[in-house]
Amino acid sequence: MRPQGRHGEVLADILTDFPERFSERKRLFLIASEKDASSAARNRPPREITLENHWLHKGRIVFKFAGIDSINDADTLRGLDVAIPASERAPLDDGAVYISDLIGCELVDLASARETAIGRVVNVDREASLLVVENADGAELLIPFTRAYLEKMDLAAKRIEMRLPTGLLDINAPLSEGERAEQRAQESGKSE
Repeated sequence: MRPQGRHGEVLADILTDFPERFSERKRLFLIASEKDASSAARNRPPREITLENHWLHKGRIVFKFAGIDSINDADTLRGLDVAIPASERAPLDDGAVYISDLIGCELVDLASARETAIGRVVNVDREASLLVVENADGAELLIPFTRAYLEKMDLAAKRIEMRLPTGLLDINAPLSEGERAEQRAQESGKSE
């Protein structure tokens, strides 16, 4: 979120498939944004806040919260996301899942002779339906989140089992040392 207007309004990305439900809610919570907040901010407990008004604006949403009445007040909310308790979330259709439930899940590939742990889901690219998975080396892999590959999801156990096509993991695998050296050689040859 960031300030929007002179009376404490804040502009936020829409991270829900149910923005119309804000009209039913007055009690919300502010939590540290995974992408914007410092590690210290992520350790703060959720802050309860009262929603006075909201409206859509250019593909985003503007919130007006009680007690946030100036640009300076609104600036204190920078790097926070709006959240609701899990118990108050909208029911989903069969087979649908909340993105927040996917974060932290271990992704396992069942396609090989023995199941292979790929890594942990650290984010989801909603627009492209990709799981962003961090492997043991800290590299990020992009895995299509599609029913065609999905075998089983156990969200309580934080485990997703997929049967990935041969070669998929090689497409966006980190370059080997030899490949990096070859790439550097090609780049230096182009600059001469």
